[in-house]
Amino acid sequence: MDFKSFIRDVPDFPKEGIIFKDITLLLQNPKALNETANALYDLLDGQNINKVVAMESRGFVFGPLLAQKLGAGFVPVRKPGKLPSTTLSETYNLEYGTDTLEIHTDSIQKGDKVLVHDDVLATGGTAKATCNLIERLGGEIVQCNFLIELTFLKGSSKINEYAIKSLVKY
Repeated sequence: MDFKSFIRDVPDFPKEGIIFKDITLLLQNPKALNETANALYDLLDGQNINKVVAMESRGFVFGPLLAQKLGAGFVPVRKPGKLPSTTLSETYNLEYGTDTLEIHTDSIQKGDKVLVHDDVLATGGTAKATCNLIERLGGEIVQCNFLIELTFLKGSSKINEYAIKSLVKY
């Protein structure tokens, strides 16, 4: 399937100069949605994974679907104050400033085999912060996978110690 045909560019969103990769057309099409979930699953090559960790918010679309296909648990990573129990935080640098992500402290056990999933790999800050949280809790990252990779932003260089796979590259 030509996944790129379901991804549209939205100029100047969320701010001027950014070309946003909008996946809502893909999500609205039942066949494309199913094919995307299957293709993301196929990127895993049968690896042993017992937890899927995905980042807020668009990572939550395919993260649970992948967890279901794998027979694994799903773990959300969110912005501060969004998770109701005890959390571990990781602050990371953005182009202008910093941001923070949180994970429940009881969501990853020592030795868990973890897939990190998000919709887009851009600059790599979110993915790296998520990987740090998982490792601080004792999880072992098996792979990082993404629906879209914006290769020109070189985000993979921040997480190149892990296996990285993307369905669509720009």
